[in-house]
Amino acid sequence: MKRILVLSPLLLSLLTIPHARADSANSQNAQIASNRGQKTSANRNIVHKAWSRRNNSLTCSPVPCVLPNVLITASQADNTILIADPAKPSHLLAGLDSSYGGTCPFGSENSGRSWYLDQNGRCAGSTPSLAYGNKSTAYQVGLNYNYGAEIIATSDNGNTWNTLIDAVPPLFSGGSVSTPWLAVDNSAKSPYANSLYVAATQDYQAQSEITVSYSRDGGNTWTMEIVDKIQVEPKIDHYSRVAVSSDGTVYVTWQRCEMTGANVNCGGTKAHMWFSKSVDGGNTWSSPFEIAAVTLVPDSCHCAFFGNLPHTTDPVANPPLIAVDNGSGPNAGSLYVVVYNWTEKQMRVEVFTSRDGGTTWAKPVLVAPTFKNDEFFPGLSVSTAGVVGVNWLDRRNHSQNIFYQPFAAVSSDGGKSFGTNYQLARPLSNPYYSSYSMGDYTGNAWSGKTLFVTWPDTRNAVMQDYVGGLLTK
Repeated sequence: MKRILVLSPLLLSLLTIPHARADSANSQNAQIASNRGQKTSANRNIVHKAWSRRNNSLTCSPVPCVLPNVLITASQADNTILIADPAKPSHLLAGLDSSYGGTCPFGSENSGRSWYLDQNGRCAGSTPSLAYGNKSTAYQVGLNYNYGAEIIATSDNGNTWNTLIDAVPPLFSGGSVSTPWLAVDNSAKSPYANSLYVAATQDYQAQSEITVSYSRDGGNTWTMEIVDKIQVEPKIDHYSRVAVSSDGTVYVTWQRCEMTGANVNCGGTKAHMWFSKSVDGGNTWSSPFEIAAVTLVPDSCHCAFFGNLPHTTDPVANPPLIAVDNGSGPNAGSLYVVVYNWTEKQMRVEVFTSRDGGTTWAKPVLVAPTFKNDEFFPGLSVSTAGVVGVNWLDRRNHSQNIFYQPFAAVSSDGGKSFGTNYQLARPLSNPYYSSYSMGDYTGNAWSGKTLFVTWPDTRNAVMQDYVGGLLTK
C-alpha cells in the first residue's frame, strides 16, 4: 500500500490571493485583519477570534473559537465533503472531486491535523457522498462509467478500500444516474439497523425520477425503489438527498423545477423542494409533500441549467440537504433542511424545520439576516447534543460581491435562530480559479463539540480542499 502523508501548514495571517485584482484582495484582507476580534452589532459577525499558533494543532481558545485551516490536498478540488467517525472522534474522512475526476477520500486520524491517501485504491467516482456505519466502517458512493452509482467501503479509515460494487443502476434503458447521496442507519433500536440508503436522480432524455436504493448486507446487494412518479420536461426532478432517524424512518428530499427560465431551463425560476419518507426500510414511500418553494439564480451566462453564481460562469446547485436530530434533547426527532433563496439581489441561506416528521414545516430561518452579499453552497449536520450546524460560502467581505470566505453558525434552540456568524478563513477566495465549476456542495460534520467544515479555497491560486471549523461551548 502506498500512502501519502499530507502535513499542512497553519494559515498565515498575511497570506494574499493572486488575481487580476490582487490589490483589491489585499486591501480586503488588510481590512479584515485590522478588524480581528471585533464584533459587528448586526448578527454578531465574528471576523476572527483566537486562532491557534501551535504547529499542526487544531486547538483554539477561548471557546467558542475558530479552528486553524489545514490544507487537505494540493490538487484542484470541488464537491468537498466531510464526515466524522462517531465511534472514534479523532477519525475523519474528506471526499472531493479532484482535477482528474473522482478520488479516494483523504483520511485523518488526528482530528484533521494531517491527512493521508491510499493511492493504490480505486474508489467510487465523481460527486462523492460519504457516511460512517457501525464499528467504524465507512462508505463512499459516487458515479461510475456505466452511468450508475457505485459504492466502496473501508474498515481502517481510508488506509485501504474494499472492492467496488455497483449500487444504483440506471432505471431507464439508455439513461443515467446523477446526484447520488448516502446515509446509514446507525441506530441500535431501529428495526433496519445497519441498512445503507442511496438516494439518486434517474435521467433519460426528457424524463427524470427519484429513487432510493437500500442494502441490508453492508452494501453487497441492493434493492431499488421508486419514490415518486416520472417527471417529463418541462418539469425536472434533481438533487436528491437522504437521511435516517433513530427509529429507522428514512427521509428523502429533492428539487423540482420547470424549464420556464429565459434560456428554456430552470435558471431564475421557482424551485419546489419536495419530501417523502419511508417507515419500512425504504420499501414503500409516502405521498410526496412540498416543503417550500424558493427562487433559483438566473442563468445569466447562458451556460448553467439551474443558474450560475452571480458574476461568474460557474453553475450553482441548490440541493435541499436534510438532517435529523437523533439525540435525546428537547428537539429530538426534528428535521432540518437547508437551501438558498434568490431575492433578485442576493443568494440567502435559510433553514426549514419540522417537529412532526415532515408533516408541517415552519417558516425559513436565515443564518445571516443582516448581510447583503451572496451566500451559497450550505452544509448541514446536527450534533449528538442536538446543536444544528450550518456552513456556507459568503461574499460579505468583498465589496464587489465576487470573492468569498467560509462561514458557519449554530443553533441551540432547534433551528429557531442562528447566532454568531463565524468566519472560518482569513483569505478571500476567488471563484475564477475553478475549472469551469466549483462543484455542487460543501460539507460539515460534528465530532463532539467541534464542527468540522470543508470548502474549496484559492489562497494558493488554485481551488483546493481546506478544512477548519468551530469549537463550541
